Amino acid sequence: VGLGVTRLLSGVARLVQHPQQHLLYSVHLAWVASVLLSLIHFWWWEFSLYQISTWTFGIYLFVIGYAIFLFLQCALLFPDSLQEYENYEDFFFARRAWFFGLLAATSLFDFIDTRIKGEEHFSRFSGEYFIRTPILIIMCIVAAKTRSKKFHVVFVAATLIYQLSWIFRLFDRL
Repeated sequence: VGLGVTRLLSGVARLVQHPQQHLLYSVHLAWVASVLLSLIHFWWWEFSLYQISTWTFGIYLFVIGYAIFLFLQCALLFPDSLQEYENYEDFFFARRAWFFGLLAATSLFDFIDTRIKGEEHFSRFSGEYFIRTPILIIMCIVAAKTRSKKFHVVFVAATLIYQLSWIFRLFDRL
């Protein structure tokens, strides 16, 4: 998770340091914000792991795998080099199947992660999970296949709004 945050913040710092180097793309930047929010949320969410009384190596590997999926999303947003691409928009559309495939997989990991934390924890979210997870996966499949800029703007905006709503509705309580 720390590596993912570092990757995103380093990428943003490069954009600030060299604004003329590569043309920016608003959808790309919005996904950067969304994935950064996901990383921060994941970090917060994983504090609930103290509730698991019996740890297995399988659960440990699962949590590590979840973090790896998040990191890979970060690497797809800020690659080591953009030499093969004209700009971030070109790169984003060229690698969208990978990015949205990882986003869909991460959504499934999130569902499983919530189950691992126990029935009481899962029941707090399960109704909404059974609606949001399939919708997000379907949207990721469409996003992986389409180059429609309008679709991608609406999808990332809806994702950010929903993420913020989810966090403040369910986690920002005393």
